[in-house]
Amino acid sequence: PAAELEPWIERAREAGVRSDVLERTADGHTGVIAVLEQGEGPCIGLRVDLDAISMRESDESEHRPAAEGFRSEHDGYMHACGHDAHLAMALGTLEAVKESEFDGTLTVFFQPAEEISGGGKAMAESGYLDDVDYLLALHIGLDHPTGEIVAGIEKPLAMAHLTATFEGASAHAGKAPNEGANAMQAAATAIQNAYGIPRHSDGLTRLNVGRIEGGTASNVIAEEVTSEAEARGETTALMEFMRTELERVCYAAAEMHDCDVTPRVISESPRVDSHPALRDLVGNVAWEIDGVDRVIPSEEFGVSEDVTYLMQRVQDGGGLTSYVLVGTDHPTSHHTPTFDIDEESLEIGVELLTETATELSRRRP
Repeated sequence: PAAELEPWIERAREAGVRSDVLERTADGHTGVIAVLEQGEGPCIGLRVDLDAISMRESDESEHRPAAEGFRSEHDGYMHACGHDAHLAMALGTLEAVKESEFDGTLTVFFQPAEEISGGGKAMAESGYLDDVDYLLALHIGLDHPTGEIVAGIEKPLAMAHLTATFEGASAHAGKAPNEGANAMQAAATAIQNAYGIPRHSDGLTRLNVGRIEGGTASNVIAEEVTSEAEARGETTALMEFMRTELERVCYAAAEMHDCDVTPRVISESPRVDSHPALRDLVGNVAWEIDGVDRVIPSEEFGVSEDVTYLMQRVQDGGGLTSYVLVGTDHPTSHHTPTFDIDEESLEIGVELLTETATELSRRRP
C-alpha cells in the first residue's frame, strides 16, 4: 500500500535518490530487471535478492564493517544475510559477461521482499521469465566456507506466511466480562490448538506462530487481536495441508469464543528443486575456478526461499534452473548483528556465474 511505502520513499529522497526513479517505485514496484542482449544464443536468467533485515548492525570495533567504516548507514537495518554480496556479484557478473564471449541474453532479476517471501511471485509474473532457458540463483555462506560451492540445492521447504485477525466485542473486564467477546482468548486458543496439528505421514511439516498483537488495557476485554504464523512442508501439498489445518483451527477457536476471524495469506512459496543437468554443469564449471577447493553436487536446503516461484515458472516453460550456494568465511551466523563475509567469495561468485553463463551459451545441457 502507498501509505506504507511513503516513509521509505521519503527516506530515499532525503538520501539523494533521483525523483524519476522514486516515481517509478511509488506503486510498490521496488525491484529491478536488467537485460543484456549480446547475441542470438539462449536467454540466461540470474536472480538475486536485495532486501535488508530489521536489525541494528554492531558498532563494536571488533566488527570489521564498523572498524573500516562501511557498516549500515541506516540505524535499525542491515544486510545480515548477505544480500548486498548477492547484489555485488550480480553487478560484477553483468560487467564480466559484457566483456566475455557470451552469446545470448542475460537477464538479471534484482528481487525485493525475499525475507518476507513476497517479491518472488511478483517477479515470476512479470513476463520476463517467459523466454528464460536457464535460471541461476545463488546464496552466499549458509555454513559453507570460502572455496566451497554447492552446485544446486534440493528439498527447500514450501512455505505459507499468514495472519489471522480475531474480532470480538470489548467490555469492562471487572464489571461485565460476560458482555464481551474475548478476541485475545480466541487467538490464544487458536495458537494452543495450532501446535496440536498432527505430523503428516507423507513427510516433514513445520508450523510456528511468531507474533501476536492486540488489546488496549488489562481491564478491557480485547476487541481485536492479530497473530502471525507460518506453515511449511517438505512438499507444496504438505504446506497446503498445514495452512488449511491452521485456518480450520482459527475458525474453530473464533466460533468457540463468539468471535469472527479473518485469515489472510501474505505470501507463499512452492517446493522446487534444482535440475540435475544444470546442477552438473555448474559443478563442472566450479572445479575450474581459482579459489574453489570443494564442490558439493547437491544439498538439502531445509528452509524456504521464494525464488522457487521463479524456478517453477522457468521449469513449467521447459527451462532448467539451479540454486547455487557460494561459500564464505564469516565470524558469526546469518541474521546476527555482526554478520560479515570474506570478500574473496565475491570474486569466486562472479567468475562462477560468468563462466556458467558463457558455457551455457556454447552448449545446452
